[in-house]
Amino acid sequence: MQHDFKNKTVLITGGSRGQNAAEARMFAIAGARVIVGDVVEDEGEALAKAIRDGGGQAQFRKLDVANEKDWADTTAFAKDKFGGLHVLVNNAGVSLRGVDIAHTTREQWDRVLGVNLTGCFLGIRAAAPLLRAAGGGSIVNIGSTAGIDGHFAAAYSAAKWGLRGLTKAAAMEYSEFNIRVNAVHPSILETAMTAGSQSFVDAMVSVTPLGRAASVEDIAHAVMFLASEQANFLTGIDLPVDGGFTELGLYRTVWRRATGRGG
Repeated sequence: MQHDFKNKTVLITGGSRGQNAAEARMFAIAGARVIVGDVVEDEGEALAKAIRDGGGQAQFRKLDVANEKDWADTTAFAKDKFGGLHVLVNNAGVSLRGVDIAHTTREQWDRVLGVNLTGCFLGIRAAAPLLRAAGGGSIVNIGSTAGIDGHFAAAYSAAKWGLRGLTKAAAMEYSEFNIRVNAVHPSILETAMTAGSQSFVDAMVSVTPLGRAASVEDIAHAVMFLASEQANFLTGIDLPVDGGFTELGLYRTVWRRATGRGG
């Protein structure tokens, strides 16, 4: 399916690497004017330049999603540079694994929720007026299957469960302005966020029916679909992009063990 984002401006947070960078490249190839927002300045600038060198349109903006002023500055840039905004992808995120509740500090808790949940709230609030002025648009929040299933890593899980509620509340509030708000929930990707956790990656793959981790392109394609006109009657949905993990993983494991096919 070919998506057309010509004359559309797309803001992607955490956009300098991994899945986020794949989205930036795909949107640019589809004709979008891409704003890469991130705290990682060197990589963000390099990505935007690479997109421009390839014939696309992209600009980098320093954006700490937990900082209200950064959001105000970035949305003002979108309006001044490109005349408005049509798509927001709330992609920035941090993880906190291997730390149980008893050993999670308040600072760690606040940081994870500040980036993964409050940052999305601030982004929706800042971007919505521009999307409304454009006659409507799309917001895609990047969640996780940690916000669908029971999960360890309390701060991360709490943020992703909260993001589902935020997505649905925003979808209701902004529907009258033709602003669609949806969430994509990856399970396991081999990116910088999972680097050094190969045992975790291997364990996740072992209970994923499709038998592999997602590629960054797998997630980017889902994001582009929800942002596109082909999804213009979808809002408030949770879309697991997880190789069957959420719906099939547990009983597939039971079935395989019960029928002698292994774990």
